[in-house]
Formats: sequence, C-alpha cells, structure tokens
Amino acid sequence: MPHKHTFSLQHTLLRLCSAVMLLLLAMLVSCGKKTQVSDYNIIPEPVYSVLKGRSFTLSSSTRLCFQNLGQNTPTAKYIANSLRKMHVRPSFTGSPTSDCILFTINDSINPQLGDEGYLLQVKPQGIFISANTEAGLFYAFQTFVQMLPVDILNTSYRRITLQECTILDYPRFPWRGSHLDVCRHFFTVKQIEKHLDLMATYKLNRFVLTLSDDQGWRIESSKYPELNDIASFRVDRSDSPWGSAEPPRPGEEANYGGYYTKEEISHLVQYAAERNIQIIPHIELPCHCSAILAAKPQLSCTGQPQQVALGPCWSPNAVLCAGNEQTLVFLLDIIDEIVELFPSEYFHVGGGNCPKDNWETCPKCQALKHSQHFNSEEQLQGWLIGQIEQHLLRKGKRIIAYDEMTDCTGITPEALLIANRGDKNAIADATLGHPVITSPPEYCDLQYYQADSAFHPTAYPQYLTLFKAYQFDPLPHGIHPQLQPLFWGSQCQLWTDYCSTYSLAEYMLLPRLCALAECFWTQPDRKDWPLFQQKIEYHKTRLANNGYNCCKGSFKPIVTSTPINSKTLQVVITTEVDNAYVYYTTDGTTPTPESPVYHNPLQLPRGTHLRTLTLYNGQPQQGIYTFTL
Repeated sequence: MPHKHTFSLQHTLLRLCSAVMLLLLAMLVSCGKKTQVSDYNIIPEPVYSVLKGRSFTLSSSTRLCFQNLGQNTPTAKYIANSLRKMHVRPSFTGSPTSDCILFTINDSINPQLGDEGYLLQVKPQGIFISANTEAGLFYAFQTFVQMLPVDILNTSYRRITLQECTILDYPRFPWRGSHLDVCRHFFTVKQIEKHLDLMATYKLNRFVLTLSDDQGWRIESSKYPELNDIASFRVDRSDSPWGSAEPPRPGEEANYGGYYTKEEISHLVQYAAERNIQIIPHIELPCHCSAILAAKPQLSCTGQPQQVALGPCWSPNAVLCAGNEQTLVFLLDIIDEIVELFPSEYFHVGGGNCPKDNWETCPKCQALKHSQHFNSEEQLQGWLIGQIEQHLLRKGKRIIAYDEMTDCTGITPEALLIANRGDKNAIADATLGHPVITSPPEYCDLQYYQADSAFHPTAYPQYLTLFKAYQFDPLPHGIHPQLQPLFWGSQCQLWTDYCSTYSLAEYMLLPRLCALAECFWTQPDRKDWPLFQQKIEYHKTRLANNGYNCCKGSFKPIVTSTPINSKTLQVVITTEVDNAYVYYTTDGTTPTPESPVYHNPLQLPRGTHLRTLTLYNGQPQQGIYTFTL
C-alpha cells in the first residue's frame, strides 16, 4: 500500500507541472510579435478608401461572427480556415460584440455594391464587413488579409493594431480572368490550387484551363482511353530548348506529361468554387490537334499516323477533318464527358490560327463544302464549330471562341468572343451582338519578356513590362456607349512554351498579373501608377513570403525628352521599380555608383549619349544602357 507521503509528492509534482505549463504558455503568448499597421496597400485599388485617426487591435480575445450566414457555409468555412493558417484563431460568437470581426449579409440589397461589392470598416470596437452576397464577403476578406502584415502566414502575432478606415468597393467588370495552358507543360493539382489561390487574392473570378493542344491531352476520358494512353504523353525533351528538340526516335518511350483524373477535376472545380472562381475548360478546335490525332489518326484528312508535338506546331496535318462524319461524333462524345465535370455555363473551343491547306485538297471536306453550298473553307470551320455550339446550347451551355470565328460565320450571337485582334475588331464583334472579353496580346499575353531578355529566363521574343500592362483598359477606345454592356471584362493569358516548371510560370505571371487584376477591377479614375509602384513592392514581399516566385521587374530606365529649343532637350528619367536609383553620365563614360544620381529633369544638348546604371537595394541591376537623345 503506497505511503501517504507518496500521494503528497505526486500532488506536488502535478501542481508544479501545471504551473510550468502555464508559465510556458504565457511565455509563448508573450513571445508573439506585436505590430501596428498604419497604411494599406490594397490591390486592386478599391473604389473608395479613407484612413481615420483611431485604431483597432486584433488579438487572441477577438471574436468571429457571421450574421445572416451560417458557420458551415463555404465562405464562412473558408474565412475561418484561412484565419487559422495565419495564426489568427478567433473564437466564434453567435451575436456581434465589441472586439469582433463581423461578416454580415445585408438584410436588404445595397444596389451600389451589386453581386461582388462590399463595405469594410475598421473601427475601435471591431471590424465590420457587409455585402449583398457571399462573393462580396469573400472579396472583402481578401482585402482584409492584404491589410495584415506581409509575413502573417509565417509569423505568430500577439497583437496587430490596424488603422481605422472605411473601404467601399465593387468591380468594374464581371469577367476577370486568368488563362493557363497545361498542355505544353503539365502542372500538378497542388500547383493548380496555388494558382487558384493567387487568383483569389487579386479578385480574379474566371479560370480558363487549356486541356488539349498540340503538345498534350490533359483530362481523363472513359469513352476514349487512348487519349490518355497516347495523347497525354510525349517523348521527353525537357532538356532541349523549346522548339529545337530532335524528333522522337523509333521505339523511344513517351513518358513526359500526364492528365487529370475525373476525381482531380471535380476536386479542382470545388476548390475554385470555394474561392468564387469558375473553371472553364478549353479544348482547342479544330486545329492544334496533334495530340488528339496521335491517338485518333483516322480523324485527320490524310489518316496518316501522327505524334504528340514536342514543341511549336503549325502543321496543316494537326487539323481535324471537317468532312469526316466521325469527327463530329468524336467531338460531341468528348464534350459530353467534359461538361459533366464543369458546372460553368461556358465551354471554350478556341478556333484561332486554323490552317486549311488539308481541307482544300481533302475529298471529304470538299464534298461537305459543296453539299452545304459553301464558298470557302472558312465556312467549313464555321459549320463545324456551329454544330458544336448548337449541341452545347441544347445542354444549357455557351461557347467561347477567339474572335477570328466571326470571319467564318456559323456561330450565334450567344457565343462569347475573346477579342485578341485589336480595338477595331473588338468593336465589330460587339456590333454583331456578341458579348466580348478583350485580351489583346500586347497587354495580356504573359509569355512575353517583362524585362531585358539578357537577364531573364527565355520567353517569347516580345516585351510586356509591368508599366505597359498597367496601362491596359479593357474597354476599346472610341466605343459607343450603347455597346459598353457587351464588354464583360478581360483576361490575362499564359501559354507555357517556355515554362517547363510551375515556378517559371509564376515568374511570368508575377507581378504583371497584379497589374492586370487592377485594370480588370478598378475604376479608371482610381488607377494611379506611382501609387501602384509603391504597392507592388509590398506585394512582392508578401508573395515571396507566401512561396511565389516573383520577377523583380524591369530596371531599364524609361527616358523621355521634350524640346526646350532647337538645340536643347529636357530629359526625364523614371524607373518601373519604386525606390530604384539611376546613376548617369553624359560624356560617354561608363556610369558607376560614384556618378551623379538622377533626381530632377536634366537639360541636355541634342545628340547627347546618356548612359545609365540602376541600383536597387544597393545592388546594380541588369546592364548599362545608352540612350542617344
């Protein structure tokens, strides 16, 4: 039988352990950082925001409350789970209290906010967020997260003091898209999730996912398993520069690529929906079909065996035979499988850059052309896409196509067009009654270099700097006011020719995606390039802390000059990156950090050779540039 002193000793030890645990807990809490946020860097820029004099402190005692919204709704669960990941773990309260983050669905509709707008107020008593819909609350939460410290995911904060403010916000356009090609290079489900998180952060709501192109078929097919066995993989040439790989050798294994199972697609659709994003499948038709024809060569005009393309492919042989009855049967079967997985109203069929050489000599295509009394092969393409559109309309779906399809006829005004051929064609599309998404390559194609090609990973040989992307206006110049409602918005596009890894894809996306997101959401009179320059530096740090690979930007100075007289110019030097310093010489010598640093406009003779060196964070960036004035 234990001695009574044993019980006393055990009791003492338990009391001592409890005291130690309480002390350790107190130490952990006290070790959490404290910070004060006195300014906000919100992207996209809100419609209205104002800072006030008082503040609110977010701490472990702060409660979380949802009003007119259940705790188990998708938005409420997303908000609560996100806060936990940021080491902010407010307990739920059933009714609003002081020291509370309150999310409210409005009892009566506020017409100013629409379906995606919100009102966010930081007051001394708490944080008050209201919207007409869950989508509005979701976007308000994204704004709230941007108000928190940049390292919030990696650091535990004991107290975060936020400046009192009022933010009222709503989007300029309902369609704010990001397109990603996973055919040229295949990305994992986790990487697609990361892309969707990025989109949600910057309030983008349409994700166009290219699932079939020359270089691969990327979705499971039950009816045509050869698409996965053959069309989803190609010979591995990842160690060769894009477009210069040697052709496959006889018997060489095709093991580069992959596809998403139906379960994975369903998961991604749900993951996106929780972030107010619709995923829109894109199957490029009737061209760019090398992968399909590798598995189904009988659907080409020649019937000859083909291979999944290793790189760029513009061959006439990569086009489906329009005159083959089995082509349409195959396409409708595939579409039926795909639309079952995607609840989106839209299905993207592409239709751009279609060579018609084979159709001109194909007996089947020519027989169809004559039977339909067509005058051109363009009408053949219009007929084929038109058959697909009618099939989708019967299923309650609408097609998206590139606006080249207006040259082919055959589609209805219900078709949503991606206008990528300039303002004139975009206006013509709307005049025909089509809703339009503007996406001109010179502003929206993110496969272009964003800075000096000598210092950055290989990309498509054109330039789209952050500064230029920020100048984009989704509404064409000179548009008649009556046509404006047909312009639903815009989207950025990333074709992954030169993105063999998702990290490289992120590098091409960022930070230009942030600039375009502001173009899509923010009212034109609220856009401010100098302010955006400051904000994007904050966001580069935030993105890096969240594990994204972000380009630092272009450090080539922007030099502009205006005549003072016939011999002299006033020269202004600016930089895309905020807080970069430009050192210069005008005598032909090489600039160094000991050279004069630019502060104010210069007066220089015509013909001067202005040479520059840019420093950022104390380090030289890129090269020495010479400008002849």
